[in-house]
Amino acid sequence: MRRLIVDFWLDPACPYTWVTSRWLVEVAKVRPVEVRWRVMSLSVLNEGRDDDPEGDPEGYLWVPVRVCAAVQQEHGHDALGRFYAELWRPEHNSGDWIGDLADALERAGLPRDLADAGTTTTYDTAVRASHAEAMRELGPHVGTPIIATTTPAGARVAFFGPVISQVPTGSAAGDLWDGTLLVAGTPGFHELKATTHAEPQL
Repeated sequence: MRRLIVDFWLDPACPYTWVTSRWLVEVAKVRPVEVRWRVMSLSVLNEGRDDDPEGDPEGYLWVPVRVCAAVQQEHGHDALGRFYAELWRPEHNSGDWIGDLADALERAGLPRDLADAGTTTTYDTAVRASHAEAMRELGPHVGTPIIATTTPAGARVAFFGPVISQVPTGSAAGDLWDGTLLVAGTPGFHELKATTHAEPQL
């Protein structure tokens, strides 16, 4: 069976996105998928709004996403995946927020000085371009993460989420993938919600 390239757009600061990303890593163990890590930005998504849904008046959320964009542009999608994994590794963060950017870069085998990108606008164009790709898949009415793939039959399937608070593994991970593709790929389907969110199990 041909491997599916699965694009995963992430804002690195979102804990629920982290949980979904670890599910997708599990999916890759039991289904023929290859994850291509990409950047989107809640800061860009919420520009021009009267409210501040992320509670970030200082614009701190720009810092990690700029570093992610620098990694993706300079070292590729796989490098972004490694860096992202190290950002949220439990032994290196506070339990509810990403760890030190430079340390995570080093653990991922990347130059520590890429962390400097977080406090400049050098990679803002790259952030916006990657974010725009995600928006073209679904539109600006959704958040992070966005997942998109082209099935072996040639159909393009894209969806927001799934928003989960714990990581399914093994056959459960594969079953959720199969079901999500089925639902998201159904003509006319728009939205599905469950119970209110539980705290993410990081």
